[in-house]
Amino acid sequence: MNKRQFWIDQIESLWLEKNIIWLKGVRRSGKTTVCKSLKNVEYFDCELPRVRLLLEDPEVFFQNTQSNRIILDEIHRLKNPSEVLKIAADHFSNLKIIATGSSTLGAHKKFKDSLTDRKRELWLTPINFKDFKAFDHLELEDRLFKGGFPAVCNQSKFDENYFSDWIDSYWAKDIQEQFSIRKRDSFIKFFELLCLQSGGMFEAKSFSSPCAVSHNTINSFLDVLELTCIAIKLRPFFKNKSKEIISAPKVYFFDTGFISYFSGAQKMIPEQSGNFFEHFVLNEFISQLKVSEIYYWRDKAQHEVDFIIKKRGKSPVAVEVKYSYKNFDVKNIKRFRKIHTEGLNYVVSQDVVKPFTKKYDETEVRFINVSNLDQI
Repeated sequence: MNKRQFWIDQIESLWLEKNIIWLKGVRRSGKTTVCKSLKNVEYFDCELPRVRLLLEDPEVFFQNTQSNRIILDEIHRLKNPSEVLKIAADHFSNLKIIATGSSTLGAHKKFKDSLTDRKRELWLTPINFKDFKAFDHLELEDRLFKGGFPAVCNQSKFDENYFSDWIDSYWAKDIQEQFSIRKRDSFIKFFELLCLQSGGMFEAKSFSSPCAVSHNTINSFLDVLELTCIAIKLRPFFKNKSKEIISAPKVYFFDTGFISYFSGAQKMIPEQSGNFFEHFVLNEFISQLKVSEIYYWRDKAQHEVDFIIKKRGKSPVAVEVKYSYKNFDVKNIKRFRKIHTEGLNYVVSQDVVKPFTKKYDETEVRFINVSNLDQI
């Protein structure tokens, strides 16, 4: 069993704030394994009929549990999962509960109660840098090319069948069970095209013709992919409406392994390395930040900064991602700082051995590796 200590620590920390944690993430991202890695937990798989029968009376169920740390895996299989969690939150505050599902809590029709202020959410992303020690001999280039599914990273070769099987399972168990989508071919075509254009500006109309649906349907498809943690939509950061683009989002696919799969590549080519590394850095940010705190920036003259980190009450942090720091050009950060004068600037590169700072006229830039992202 791969013990992903970073996520175990995250769960223990969130349990100090609320007694219920919703652990979200895509199918096969390792939610069950992480839960079973916790100490002194009692595990219940809600896909089993006998477990669902036990939970028909939540009060009796919670009164008879053997541990005060409970895992309710695949909780969306229950008739009324939100009621179960609400009873636990309101009447069994001594219990620590993790509820898991393949989608976000609000994506499933059965969740009639949002459990506002009764829970904390944790997004289990594909393998991040802090997970590397749990996977023997995992190298960055392998992680970039094969993606971040634990099962894939444990294999010596790239397994194309794994990805095709995953798509079939995702359609059958996540989409058909939860959403009213009937056009499988159109949806899967959009899934593939979005993946191959991952990290680009999103324009719904450009997908309409190849997917044979309206652009409104494309927008609804994107909403579903967001809810199920497949698509990550970054909003543009802006202050000056006359100089900065303020409408089109950038959309990233959640895992680079699918890009390798759909492109038919057998290994990562140099032209892909920068794009894959950018996806990996975004994955790192999502592991530690809220998506709502991550933006991109572009002005109408096409100057662009990969990521802007903006927390409430703090100045925006500009982050450029380069596979090699030697390819960095400061002009985009300089242009950004003409409008947003306050804030730190970073370049994240895989070949930075030791963090260093360089000054370009009045613009100071800090160069770091992925292991130093906690500085940001």
